[in-house]
Amino acid sequence: MEDHVTSRESASIPGPLNEWESFRVPASSANLGPGFDALGMAVQLYLSCRFRRTEKLEIRVSGKDAESIPTTADNLIWQTAQQVATELGGALPSIELEIENDIPIGKGLGSSAAALVAGVVIAVRLLGLDWDRHRILDMAARIEGHPDNVAAAVLGGIVCSAIDDEGIARAIRLNLPETIGASIVVPDFEVSTSKAREVLPSHYSKEDAVFNIQRAALLIAALATGHRDVFPTALMDKLHQSYRAKLIPGLEAILALRAEGLLGCAISGAGPSILVIHESNHAGVCSLVEAIFHEQGHQTTVFHAGIDEDGLQL
Repeated sequence: MEDHVTSRESASIPGPLNEWESFRVPASSANLGPGFDALGMAVQLYLSCRFRRTEKLEIRVSGKDAESIPTTADNLIWQTAQQVATELGGALPSIELEIENDIPIGKGLGSSAAALVAGVVIAVRLLGLDWDRHRILDMAARIEGHPDNVAAAVLGGIVCSAIDDEGIARAIRLNLPETIGASIVVPDFEVSTSKAREVLPSHYSKEDAVFNIQRAALLIAALATGHRDVFPTALMDKLHQSYRAKLIPGLEAILALRAEGLLGCAISGAGPSILVIHESNHAGVCSLVEAIFHEQGHQTTVFHAGIDEDGLQL
């Protein structure tokens, strides 16, 4: 990026802060079936942060999976902030950072993407840069390596995203029609993103690539217009879900579920959580997914949190 810490831009984020500053970043569900590394949906579960300059780094954590979030200098939010500052040629003062987390960690709901966005925001504020959402998104996507989760976390709603030839993140958001709802079923085990990536092949056939292109296009059109008759065909995928079935007991049966009001299921991100897309008044179909996990010996938690339409909020 061309910015230096002395640059200024007209945008929605003000300059340096001397007092406590608060913001929140939503969770996200990526891929949405065929949209591998391209589609993301913001979810109403949040990473909330409050910070100010101080003489010594101090991090406090509360909320979901707080015991898994470091309170030392290797905290991902602080590490990201430091990385951004280094790339921009600046240095950060120590901060006092309070983290309140609602996002399950290691469950495919974009917890690391939310932390990356939070780190970029903190660095931008401390360096006195006036970056808009798209600049924050672009930096977070560069660090993450793919834009789907961070784009949804920053912009909210459902986001289509890509990295262009110059390495810049391009993203457009959609609003989910009121006739369509989404819920998340979270089982009681984790799947690491690295392991979920390892099981994927290095090459795909032309037939499988065309299969996914067709369904990703169909899914975007259905989500944009509210047409429900193309589900669950629009959620079918041949690039990642079948390969990850070995990591998520019961996944094949879950993806094959058909019921009144159920539009279809997909792995949320790298899993193991399941995104359940349903007609807005049929959230009860999540019990079908729960039943399959229970048959496999796993307990579940269901979040009917809804879609976050706001994204990053300062």
